[in-house]
Amino acid sequence: MEGLSLLYSGFANSFTTVNLVACFIGVLIGTIVGVLPGLGPTATMALMLPFTLKFGATTGLIMMTGVWYGAMYGGSITSILVNIPGEAASVVTCIDGYQMCKKGRAGAALALVAAGSFVAGTLGILGLQFFAPFLGNAALSFGPPEFLCFMIFTFVLLSNLSAEAPLKGALMVALGLFLSTVGINPMDSYPRFTFGSETLMLGIDFLPIAMGLFGISEILNIALEKYVKPKVNEIRLRDLYPNREEVRRSVNPMLRGSVLGFFVGLLPGPCTVISTFVSYALEKRISKTPGEFGHGAVEGVVAPESANNSAVMGSMIPLLTLGIPFAAPSAIMLAGLRMHNVEPGPMLFTTHPEVFWTFIAAMYLGNFMLLILNLPLVGVFAKIAVIRPQILMPIISLICLVGVYSVRNSLFDVWVMIIAGVVGYFLRQWKFPVAPFIIGVVLGPTTENSLRQTLMMFRGDVSLVAERPVSVTLLALTAAFLAYKFMAPFLGQKFPLKIEEDSKL
Repeated sequence: MEGLSLLYSGFANSFTTVNLVACFIGVLIGTIVGVLPGLGPTATMALMLPFTLKFGATTGLIMMTGVWYGAMYGGSITSILVNIPGEAASVVTCIDGYQMCKKGRAGAALALVAAGSFVAGTLGILGLQFFAPFLGNAALSFGPPEFLCFMIFTFVLLSNLSAEAPLKGALMVALGLFLSTVGINPMDSYPRFTFGSETLMLGIDFLPIAMGLFGISEILNIALEKYVKPKVNEIRLRDLYPNREEVRRSVNPMLRGSVLGFFVGLLPGPCTVISTFVSYALEKRISKTPGEFGHGAVEGVVAPESANNSAVMGSMIPLLTLGIPFAAPSAIMLAGLRMHNVEPGPMLFTTHPEVFWTFIAAMYLGNFMLLILNLPLVGVFAKIAVIRPQILMPIISLICLVGVYSVRNSLFDVWVMIIAGVVGYFLRQWKFPVAPFIIGVVLGPTTENSLRQTLMMFRGDVSLVAERPVSVTLLALTAAFLAYKFMAPFLGQKFPLKIEEDSKL
């Protein structure tokens, strides 16, 4: 009954004008971002961080999450109509979605994707609502040694985001951890790596780094590519009705994709991308007509799109209950909450319960907004995909400059953003994953504090970690994973799921 009471108060808070507007703006911008090839949700969320400072933590969280799962649906529009994935998670949708479009069933595909996104989002929110408080209470038993071991396990997993180059991923994590140490040590106030600069004593802020690596580098990447105007098929409102057979074939894949995506969202890495590949492979394996896949099978469109929307909600659980982001968008959200002096983790449900329950209620409303917004305006969103980069990129560049300067009124932050953007462009050209670096920067202070507190608890005797069962289990899992990765090439095996990190991650 207490949960229902808190949810009711969450709905009361979410129906305020500012939260409703924030939710609507989030899903609208997310859909537009998903439609535009090249600009992903991570970059957009980073660009929006400065503007959320004018509102509370709850409003900022609502807006950024709306961008994330709005982009999941927006990416499917261009995947189906133009065969261009607007978002990394919509790559799989191109396979059968565009084939349905060529058969004249684009409207039905878009309608079913909208319905699947709504169902998956709703089920994902239910899962988040029931699992997050439970795991948060369980995490209260974690001390500094447990958090330290969990951080080690997380970093090992995240270093494998680029399956063919895990050493590059590990190097990026290490660089992110190093960069987080620049500035004054919070425990003994000793300056580190400042080279006598008073500006560096405050540390290098996360925001300009994120906006540079994701926003500016993406602008450079798009500006240097040759522009080819895509041809968009016209969609009329009366074409959005699927037939009875298409609905029948979509129900089970929709539910399977929703459940599968939610649990994939609990895993480290680009969960929205991974969930689409896994869901598509599952549907093809259990289908009675696998030969239709690749030629316009409705299951191959609905299941992956349901999975990526549900994965967004699943990935919120480790962020809110443990304060650990398992994906780049989660890292942006963690930074945003910290900017509002809200620390996600086990204590969130006792110190800031209004943030969590208002967020849950607003996500129900945002999911409904997404449904009623996208079906009537699908033709308008499709036309956004043909906006020339010469018009769009200068606007985004201006938003980056104004946004990063407005936070601390610092030209130093502007230069950090520009340098990070140039470095990020070359990192992508050289196939270095950017997400592990960002997550290393965000989790660096937490990891350092856990390490120092653990050493103080054990008076420097690290071997005492062996007396804590949870810590030992996490270290054993880390060792097992590293052993598997080392032995797999000699056994002629590959990592079970190899997903290349998209430039938007």
